Amino acid sequence: MTLDACPIPDWLTVSRETSDRMAGLLALVSKWNPAINLVSASSLKDGWNRHILDSAQLLLHSGNITGRWVDIGSGAGFPGLVVAILLAQTTRRVQITLVESDRRKATFLSIAARELGVAVDVISDRIEALADLNAQVLSARAFAPLNKLLGDVQRHLAPDGMCLFLKGQAHEAELTEARKHWEFTCNTLPSRTDDHAVVLQIQGIRHVQS
Repeated sequence: MTLDACPIPDWLTVSRETSDRMAGLLALVSKWNPAINLVSASSLKDGWNRHILDSAQLLLHSGNITGRWVDIGSGAGFPGLVVAILLAQTTRRVQITLVESDRRKATFLSIAARELGVAVDVISDRIEALADLNAQVLSARAFAPLNKLLGDVQRHLAPDGMCLFLKGQAHEAELTEARKHWEFTCNTLPSRTDDHAVVLQIQGIRHVQS
């Protein structure tokens, strides 16, 4: 993966080491993908934009986070491992936890983190089975419809924590359905990488009593 194929947009400030690590992650995903189907093969043709930069934009909306960032359904490391790479170039003390129930993908995440030199905790289990994680930020990408996602993550979020969910063009329908069952505040932020996608910044999740 050449740096010419990995342009850094104006909204992202990274060191040469960080850009090399992000390119390295994409190269590892491409290497492992035929064996364990981390992402769709066609998406790797534009993997820098569709996976790396799409994940990187979450850091813009996380505030001055300290404490714990939990990424669920981490798969190929998007967005959680990209976030870990970006935070590694800062002095912010953030514990990154990647939750992935597929053991093969969890193995990939552990190996990739080690090869890229970033510190993460990888948990190979379902989010429903875990003790409360007390996350300041909880992220997910292409994990589940929003209504189910809120049910999965509510108890894992710190009282003042936030969720950052990457969602596609069906996000309005997902929000409408989720509000039948949950109360929450939501900022809908335009994606930096896809005109039809958004980042949902959600806080104050509370189940609606029927």
